[in-house]
Amino acid sequence: MADMRHEIRIVAPPNAVIEALSTQASLRGWWTADSVAEPKVETVAEFGFGNRETLFRMQIVELNKEKIVWRCLGDIDEWRDTILEWNIQASEGGTRVRFTHRGWKSVDGWFALCNTTWGALMHRLRDYVEGRNPGPLFPG
Repeated sequence: MADMRHEIRIVAPPNAVIEALSTQASLRGWWTADSVAEPKVETVAEFGFGNRETLFRMQIVELNKEKIVWRCLGDIDEWRDTILEWNIQASEGGTRVRFTHRGWKSVDGWFALCNTTWGALMHRLRDYVEGRNPGPLFPG
């Protein structure tokens, strides 16, 4: 199994980061304009790309002030049953976010492209939370 890992520091309190990672309006502000999400454990969030030619459904497994965990329900074979986890810790001057997308069966296929995209998304997340409003990487 292969994992992707990213870490970023955000000059904002942890609760602002949690909100940006869990509410529909916030997810639309930095990731994809086609986000449907409710910040509640056991709900299923949907993320559409290319007029929903590609759709990811994520079950929210854990959501608290230190961690958010999603499980990919399928839709794309390479993503099926992978786990997306954000660990959020207060740090001097803000928040440290450690992101892991784990459980990939191979580093072939989408792995490298997705790893690069997650890196870009971490910076957009930071910009969004810090008030620079980058807009979604995937506008719709």
